[in-house]
Amino acid sequence: MTVDETIRLVLAEHARLAVPVESLTDDTDLFGAGMTSHASVNVMLALEDAFDFEFPEKMLTKSTFESVAAIRAGVLETTGG
Repeated sequence: MTVDETIRLVLAEHARLAVPVESLTDDTDLFGAGMTSHASVNVMLALEDAFDFEFPEKMLTKSTFESVAAIRAGVLETTGG
């Protein structure tokens, strides 16, 4: 499974979006699509489990989780991918 596929699977399972994950572009605002702050914490934890790492404290911001592209950048920066 690719990084993007894993991110989208995690979003489908944990983000509680008001729209189907398949309708999201890489730059769609996930908070605008219905993800709450609480759901973003669940997404973060699920991403950490899926990729077997922990986001550094400096990345624990809303902007890190605002889109698929932002999440991908955070995952790749943290995992060295």
